[in-house]
Amino acid sequence: MMNKDDLRIVFMGTPEFAVETLKALVENHYPVVGVVTQPDKPVGRHGSVLQPPAVKQYALEHGLPVLQPEKMKDPAFLEQLRSWQPNLQVVVAFRMLPEVVWAMPRYGTFNVHAALLPDYRGAAPINWAVINGETRTGVTTFFLDHDIDTGRIIRQKPFDIPDTADVEYVYDGLMHLGAALCLETLEDIIAADGKPASLPQDEKLAVHAAPKLFKDNCRINWEQPARNIYNFVRGLSPVPGAWTMLKAADGTETVLKIFRTKLPADGALPTGQSSEVPGTLVRDKRHLYVVCRDALLQIDELQPAGKKRMEAQAFLNGFWHDGKQILL
Repeated sequence: MMNKDDLRIVFMGTPEFAVETLKALVENHYPVVGVVTQPDKPVGRHGSVLQPPAVKQYALEHGLPVLQPEKMKDPAFLEQLRSWQPNLQVVVAFRMLPEVVWAMPRYGTFNVHAALLPDYRGAAPINWAVINGETRTGVTTFFLDHDIDTGRIIRQKPFDIPDTADVEYVYDGLMHLGAALCLETLEDIIAADGKPASLPQDEKLAVHAAPKLFKDNCRINWEQPARNIYNFVRGLSPVPGAWTMLKAADGTETVLKIFRTKLPADGALPTGQSSEVPGTLVRDKRHLYVVCRDALLQIDELQPAGKKRMEAQAFLNGFWHDGKQILL
């Protein structure tokens, strides 16, 4: 009968989200023989400082050997990976692997994905689930194969998304849930002598994609209904942040990030404002609103370019100019 000491696990991941699963493996005494992560990232004004990934920092603190290949098919990297003699690989928030890597271990390679596959395949499943107003998401473990996020499913766990939750809340919840699901998956692999039950993905359930986020697809479109914009903002808050351009009455423009909004109890456009262009800012003594396609949306927290993140009241006190202001 197989036990955990029979495993030789290579862990692959990069951000904080992956650290929680690596930590679960270490603290539950699974034999992690090595860690693969992305190269250190240049940061600072001139890119002169190299910042190690969160997974590398944790691995080195716990005496785990680390590889940081630029290219996953690099012969030197593949030789080093084989020298660890892995019989199982665990991947969390890493990158697409070539077959020569994912097919290397005897028991295969499984991924912990932050969605209920086959829905939300892609690089940013947590953000897009919130942006699309989902009330439930989850985590999935599945075996890697040739196409991204399409392999046989081993286990899934659901996670509820409150209507007021931003992506940070969901990220944190799925990070811990994913670590727990990884441990359950390892128990399945051990109990089945390396061949756990798994099911093919049902392509009819692959409704939404979760493409990588770039600056362009984080810009707010004020022509949409207020509810859509509310979900868009919380799906990008706090990182990378939904943004817009503020055009002041004097014609000057500045970038504005929006971090928190609210759907007013009565968000109907007031008399006299129904003809206002979507994006027009409206204020009263204490609140800041923006005209959307069908209603007003209250802006509660924002950040003008070059300034700190602030409450709407601080913006009204220090940055409000007389005359019409529009978000573009």
